[in-house]
Amino acid sequence: MNVSEFLLKINNGEFDNAFVKLYGEDAVAYQRNRYSAAAEKFVETYPGANEIEVFSASGRTEICGNHTDHQHGCVLAAAVDVDVISIVAFNQSGVIRVLSEGYRPVEIDCANLGIQEGETGSAALIRGVASKFAERGIEIGGFDMYSTSDVLAGSGISSSAAFETIIGTVIDKHYADGRVGAVEIAKIGQFAENVYFGKQCGLMDQMVSSVGGFVFIDFADNENPVIENYSVDFDSLGYDLFITDTKGSHADLTDDYVAVRSEMDEVAAFFGKKYLRETDEKLFVENIAAIREKCSDRAVLRAMHFMAENLRPKAGFEALKAGDVEGFLRQVRESGESSERLLQNIYSVKKPLEQAVNIGLALSREVLGKQGASRVHGGGFAGTIQAFVPKALSSQYKATLDAVFGEGSCRLMRIRPVGGIDFIEFAEGRC
Repeated sequence: MNVSEFLLKINNGEFDNAFVKLYGEDAVAYQRNRYSAAAEKFVETYPGANEIEVFSASGRTEICGNHTDHQHGCVLAAAVDVDVISIVAFNQSGVIRVLSEGYRPVEIDCANLGIQEGETGSAALIRGVASKFAERGIEIGGFDMYSTSDVLAGSGISSSAAFETIIGTVIDKHYADGRVGAVEIAKIGQFAENVYFGKQCGLMDQMVSSVGGFVFIDFADNENPVIENYSVDFDSLGYDLFITDTKGSHADLTDDYVAVRSEMDEVAAFFGKKYLRETDEKLFVENIAAIREKCSDRAVLRAMHFMAENLRPKAGFEALKAGDVEGFLRQVRESGESSERLLQNIYSVKKPLEQAVNIGLALSREVLGKQGASRVHGGGFAGTIQAFVPKALSSQYKATLDAVFGEGSCRLMRIRPVGGIDFIEFAEGRC
């Protein structure tokens, strides 16, 4: 499709149904302007290109299963209605050129996809994703991309996973005829983040961003994760899903994130295992005294968190499918409480006077009382909290959180039914 035709279709409302499915009825005007502006910026950036394709990949929210995926555990999570969109023109230059709004342009030579010393950010992620496709024997000719994202970096909704997913989706759709698929694209994204970017994340973020929807995932076998999708509309159940950015800085928190995984690994190693998922809970409890001689008390508590937390995603998923909303919310609340008491990831011990997440949770409980649920969101230590809020309390909840953390900090989220997509194919009902 050429740029002029794409803009005309936007102006004529031909993509409005797709916008409603992805973002909700109240977001159509905003998305029309956003997609139009992206296409116009693409033309400005790459004036020689005309035929384009358009892609989208979502952010994600973790609902249950806090710090379980890196131990091959279970998670309950969902794609949400904030995404990264990209306008792309393909060519045979052998060079990937990407301009992401707000960032410097990046060029990756597909003939040089090895790890580059000192390379960071989007360049490392693009090169890492491309290298894995090339390793599969897929020849990448090159492309020009303009990208804009509502999944803001540091917002706790996994901007990196969304970016990895969109790069993988672009390459798969055009250069592999879609043969690789969403699950493998997620694994490729994790590889890029682990090996090229240097962050030892689990697979949850990439999998949810790529697969989309409201999903239960069992990572017992990382190569063949069990994925169950369920269509749920929290609006019809009388609840709003909010993510609040408490504006805590993620700077200098790498050690905190690494410690969670390494301490769980240490307890698993006590039993001669690589992951806690492989250990027996009864045996773990029987050996706590001996474990304390080899591992820290915090490691023991974090292992306790995993043992119970790994059961909550499935329990919450089954409760929701059975129509037991309160049972689902109970699992979310228990997940949050365990993260606070056992996992201990609501503030950094290096910055004990900075407890924005804790303040957000305290305010949430003040408004919600015994209704709904709130919890630390994602990796923790700083950043975001999540809340399921009864609609009667939504206005009060948002006003309370925004008053403390800034206007727009508390954001209503919707579940997005799809992950990484070719937007035009989606709009035309071809995917």
